Amino acid sequence: MNMTIKRLDHISVVVDDLPAAISFFTVLGMTIEGQMPVEGPWVDSVNGIKNVQVDIVMMKTPDGHGQLELTKFRHPQLVKMEPAVAPPNALGLRSVMFTVDSVDDTVARLRANGAELIGEVAQYKNLYRLCYMRGPAGIIVALAEELF
Repeated sequence: MNMTIKRLDHISVVVDDLPAAISFFTVLGMTIEGQMPVEGPWVDSVNGIKNVQVDIVMMKTPDGHGQLELTKFRHPQLVKMEPAVAPPNALGLRSVMFTVDSVDDTVARLRANGAELIGEVAQYKNLYRLCYMRGPAGIIVALAEELF
């Protein structure tokens, strides 16, 4: 059997406010694994952009398996997407889903931190309670509570 993928390593999100993004994902239950400025010829080469200067923060889930890279560009300046806050049916990465202990508690904590609920909390059969929240940089964070 030919395998091309060993694992999903991490998901990267470009943000304009790194402290706010760190706060959002910390409230969600993630912890900082590491942070550092990154620049140099290899970064320019992989991005296809000259003189890249970014600050990255790697965050991990409580189980240690899931990682999220928060990236703040210092140079070049961010390119705005239109619309800036894309609806759920926009092309591209749709959402990042996290399984949580309690959707209601997580929604309350994230709302207190400035996040917005998209739609409402819904139940899928007797299996899950689900919702979408608008997170940092307009990304959609899906929350799932297992009912089994």
